[in-house]
Amino acid sequence: MGKYFGTDGIRGVAFEKLTAELAFKVGVAIGQVIKPKTIVIGTDTRKSKDMLAYSLSAGVMSQGVDVLFAGVVSTPMIAYYSEIHQTIGVMITASHNPYMDNGIKVFNKGYKTVDALELELEHVIDHGPFTPSAVFGKLTLTEDVRKAYLDFYEGLGLKPSTLKIVYDSANGANYEIAKTIFDRYYPNAIQYNNTPDGYNINVSCGSTHMDYISQKVVEQQADIGFAYDGDGDRCLVSDSNGKLIDGDLLMYVFATYMKEKGLLNKNHLVVTKMSNPGMLKELKNQGITFSLTDVGDKYVFKEMNDYGYSLGGEASGHIILNHLMHSGDGLLVSLYLLKILEEKQIKLEDLINHIELYPLTLVNLKNIDKKVLEKTVVKALIEEVKQTLGEDSLVLIRPSGTEPLVRVTISHPNTALVNDCVDKLVDLIKKEGTLS
Repeated sequence: MGKYFGTDGIRGVAFEKLTAELAFKVGVAIGQVIKPKTIVIGTDTRKSKDMLAYSLSAGVMSQGVDVLFAGVVSTPMIAYYSEIHQTIGVMITASHNPYMDNGIKVFNKGYKTVDALELELEHVIDHGPFTPSAVFGKLTLTEDVRKAYLDFYEGLGLKPSTLKIVYDSANGANYEIAKTIFDRYYPNAIQYNNTPDGYNINVSCGSTHMDYISQKVVEQQADIGFAYDGDGDRCLVSDSNGKLIDGDLLMYVFATYMKEKGLLNKNHLVVTKMSNPGMLKELKNQGITFSLTDVGDKYVFKEMNDYGYSLGGEASGHIILNHLMHSGDGLLVSLYLLKILEEKQIKLEDLINHIELYPLTLVNLKNIDKKVLEKTVVKALIEEVKQTLGEDSLVLIRPSGTEPLVRVTISHPNTALVNDCVDKLVDLIKKEGTLS
């Protein structure tokens, strides 16, 4: 990770870390390093969105670049438009974070920027020059992003359904587009958390608070429930019993279906090191191979694109159906899953009830110096834990790329052993790394 860019763009508290000045400099850097003729900008629903969007616009326009401003749209809408028009897309969002945070995601012709390009951008952010060009760019409000996205869904050949669906838009970026599409194809769908006020994004709702949609599934006796994050690129699911179905299980359903249909390139799935070992074991049983990337969807993107794979994603619900769209899209994940269930005339739980997920413990440690993970004594204990738990396990200790945290994640069939290992690691990391 660089100085400003983490695993998912630039992120921080608006008006503190993520200031108007920084957003302006990011715009200047895009203009000087990438040199596009036009960029497209969208935002989620946070109160700070306009300050950051217009500040970044000012920076890029100072370098002679035109701006198309799409307003409140989802991240996949920006990524899709950026790809089909081979231009730069910028999304102002902090995804699943609280409202006081915000962020800047940069898409280069539809794909998230790679580390090398981010370092070039950071050099200009820190050192300039910030001299304006002789000719300024202009800003235009546009509906083209929404139109292009709706045209994409028209091309999928979706058919109206009588399934009863509930979905939670987290008072976030996809609240308008999700309603438009669900109303068109699923007239029995009921939407929740679709009244953003700038402050209520992700508050006790969305994919980070699955209890909400699970309760609505049960109350409404719905067939299935979907929950999205603040910028609409993730989706988690509740089955008809109100049980959480995470990204790992969704990818298993997609992988086995796509293999059956000849759509799973090389019979291979790309996941991250956070994936549950129980799900990975079942993939092996189904003759599906997999690769494990670092955490962060841009690393999943890279692995898929480098080797031509058609499916990948994260347990958090960020899933890329590359044969349909190059970018992770929570809404697309929902509709593809519904297509499979209707085609097979089966409930989601009946496709996955044979999978034994291993117990998983995740501890977020705050107020920790992230350099603690470089200490010899900490490295030694991590290696000892890996040896103790063996091959069919998950041991991942890493600094968060989007929040000031160190995350300790362990999964193994033996719950008591998991808890013991977690306790040892947490105690040592706190002892060696707590900030005064």
